[in-house]
Amino acid sequence: MRDILPAAPLRSAEVFVLRAPVDEPVRTSFGIMRDRPAVLLRVEDEDGFWGWGEAWCNFPSCGAEHRGRLLAETVLPPALGAAWHEPGQLVRHVACKLHILRLQADEPGPMDQALACLDIALWDLAARRAGAPLHELLGDAAMSAMPAYASGINHPGVAETVNRMRKAGYRAFKVKIGFGREQDEANIRAALDTLLPGERLAVDANQAWTLEQALEILPRLREYPLLWVEEPLACDRPAEEWASLAASGSFSLAAGENMRSIATFEAAIAAAAIRVIQPDVCKWGGLTGCLRVARAALAAGLHYCPHYLGGGIGLLASAHLLAAVGGDGLLEVDCNPNPLRELLAEPFPRLEGGRFILSHEPGLGVAPDMDAVEAMLTFHARCR
Repeated sequence: MRDILPAAPLRSAEVFVLRAPVDEPVRTSFGIMRDRPAVLLRVEDEDGFWGWGEAWCNFPSCGAEHRGRLLAETVLPPALGAAWHEPGQLVRHVACKLHILRLQADEPGPMDQALACLDIALWDLAARRAGAPLHELLGDAAMSAMPAYASGINHPGVAETVNRMRKAGYRAFKVKIGFGREQDEANIRAALDTLLPGERLAVDANQAWTLEQALEILPRLREYPLLWVEEPLACDRPAEEWASLAASGSFSLAAGENMRSIATFEAAIAAAAIRVIQPDVCKWGGLTGCLRVARAALAAGLHYCPHYLGGGIGLLASAHLLAAVGGDGLLEVDCNPNPLRELLAEPFPRLEGGRFILSHEPGLGVAPDMDAVEAMLTFHARCR
């Protein structure tokens, strides 16, 4: 783990909101994405060092532009020109300045996502300033390759998607469920019938069930060799329900993408009903908050697997964090078409033998294709 060098104040920032059309919508148990959005932030300090961040913005469909304006008009003004030493310090300064506004607006989710975006951009800048890959600033594990899994596999064409992602280099897969018993079991069987020796499968219900429904459904899934069952309950259900579900079956439960405070994560880690902890760096906490969660999960003997379903900058931030903390976690990579995955992270890392390979370039090691960014802009703001 390298030291963070003294930082210069930020002198400018740019916010980009993009939308990429797709032929096939992305479907979950709770909603549909009819295009692929992204909110990007580029910050630059007074010495000319720069960094990129990304904010979660998948839902609602109008949410990307709102988060872009929130960044440009609310979050960035108190960040520009402020003294800072490490990313979390500056993000805490901004959050403190906006505390009353946050209470008044009652928009904790979008505010957290905008702050997470700023945190990622600052870490990228700090690593570029240090001349080191980001994972070397974040932790001691310093892995440059980690296992990845193909996520978001859904009907129709489950088997075809698994085969396509295997050809792309994946050896682990995750199927969407939560659409009803027949469809769910058909999706699972279609994937399992396609797996080769050594390949693994997880499932994701996207908060689709009540406790009573989950207690009825999960025993029927025991015959299937699943890595984990993700979000079988809504994220706001009490700890007693998660404990009851964990005690009822042999599955590892996974959750975390919709948790939104250190206290919530710490309580979940202490309870240990959820065995696979999945914070999303673009949705809450940025790299600073999720680093703390990942270390706590691993120290408790749990598994840390970052959640991610967005553009290329956030994916690389997730990868560097996983590389920094180590453990046996897998990197989530969306299998659905998304031009903003590769175009926003060039040169895009390669996948070899099921492992995602990071470069040794400074920072995230990637940057957006700005010609592609210009072609898909729906909002752009310069802040000084």
